[in-house]
Amino acid sequence: MTQEVFDELSRQRAKEVINRYPQPRSALLPLLHLVQSVQGYVGQQGIEFCAEQLDLSTAEVSAVATFYTMYKRRPGGEHLVSVCTNTLCAALGGDAIYKRVCEQLGAPGKPLSHEQTAGEPGSPGSVTVEHAECLAACDLAPVLQVNYEYYDNQTVESASELVDALRRGEKPPPTRGAPLTDWRTVELELAGFYEDLTAATDGPSAATETLIGAQLAEASGWTAPAMPEHVELPPVPEKK
Repeated sequence: MTQEVFDELSRQRAKEVINRYPQPRSALLPLLHLVQSVQGYVGQQGIEFCAEQLDLSTAEVSAVATFYTMYKRRPGGEHLVSVCTNTLCAALGGDAIYKRVCEQLGAPGKPLSHEQTAGEPGSPGSVTVEHAECLAACDLAPVLQVNYEYYDNQTVESASELVDALRRGEKPPPTRGAPLTDWRTVELELAGFYEDLTAATDGPSAATETLIGAQLAEASGWTAPAMPEHVELPPVPEKK
């Protein structure tokens, strides 16, 4: 069954991933990304493929695939739009951005747990939107990601224009990070395979808002206290 979806190249890549780890089962997370680069999501065939490669039960693989939100259980779009709706982003407009994007994609009034895809899954210009609990960019809120690349300081209008551009087949440059590709390509990269590593990592990685504290400290001559040369560790209790 898995042979139909996962060809010889997929199996060779799986072996390469497994060989990176001293224990084969440690390769499960990147293998699931490899599965998504092929299937577009983690379906039953993908679970069976990972189980075969790692000599695990399908239940063990399913337990991991259903625990992490980065593994999708149904087909999605060419692009994954993740809108941060955690506290600061929500207060600054993240909830409103999420609502507008859902309306654009045909899901008005759906709860925040809803994941909506517009267009045939995987087809050019298809988009899946999801809400994210935190994208670790509070200094640039509200933020969203497309295929895990950052678009900072968003508004309802700019987010709406971004989604429209994606649906037209355009790939607007992220605020930070590598040039935008598509979700399956990013999943292959997360599994550790790059067509062009330099191009895939070429882009700004920091923003003015993120660096301003370090710049202020440097301009003011502030430094962190030096670490002591010798650190006294508490005694280890004797076993009784």
